[in-house]
Amino acid sequence: MEIVSILPQLTAFRFSQVNDLNVYVWNDNGALTLIDTGLPGSASDIEKGLRSLGFTPEQVRRAILTHAHDDHIGSAADIAEWGAEIWVHHADADIVRGERPQPAPVLRDWELPIAEALEPGPQPRPAPVHRELHAGDVLDFGGGAEVLTVPGHTEGSLALHLPTHRTLFTGDTVANVRGISMPGVFNLDSAAVEAAAHRLAELDVDVVCVGHGTELTGAALRTWQGR
Repeated sequence: MEIVSILPQLTAFRFSQVNDLNVYVWNDNGALTLIDTGLPGSASDIEKGLRSLGFTPEQVRRAILTHAHDDHIGSAADIAEWGAEIWVHHADADIVRGERPQPAPVLRDWELPIAEALEPGPQPRPAPVHRELHAGDVLDFGGGAEVLTVPGHTEGSLALHLPTHRTLFTGDTVANVRGISMPGVFNLDSAAVEAAAHRLAELDVDVVCVGHGTELTGAALRTWQGR
């Protein structure tokens, strides 16, 4: 796991072995918010990363899940045991609670061999959901984080817009792996994901934090925005 400083308040824990998967840590004066929780078994690495930054697991107030895929909800149950609340869009909440299986993605032809090459891993433990999120909710971190619904990757995919800090978290609606920015893959509705990515690109932000890969800033961000 690589620890990447993005802003004074924001750090990414980046897992290269999971296609540069990101777990983000937002720091509001020692009160921490995680964006996503990694695969099952990632909690120990996340804890080590927090301690290396001078924090303890007990400082995590909440973990916000951008969508209910294993690599983003995998350690939510462990992090809830630290005392953190788990927040997720209402359309994906029953998956996180273990009440419904994840729907299979509708794979495009070029995605089939990629999916077939993936080895199945351990399933996430069911996790409590302390708050179900809706479009337009403004969350109490980062100066006010607005919930944007971007269904397509999953039914309950969301993005988080922090206008005070000109920062956007896209979840897997956008990826930026090895310098290639693109809408997410393994979707329920790829056309909806592409439309959502275009909507997100219209936001006036300085930092875009993607589910997989390197954050977009500067010239790379402007290229993605088409500016």
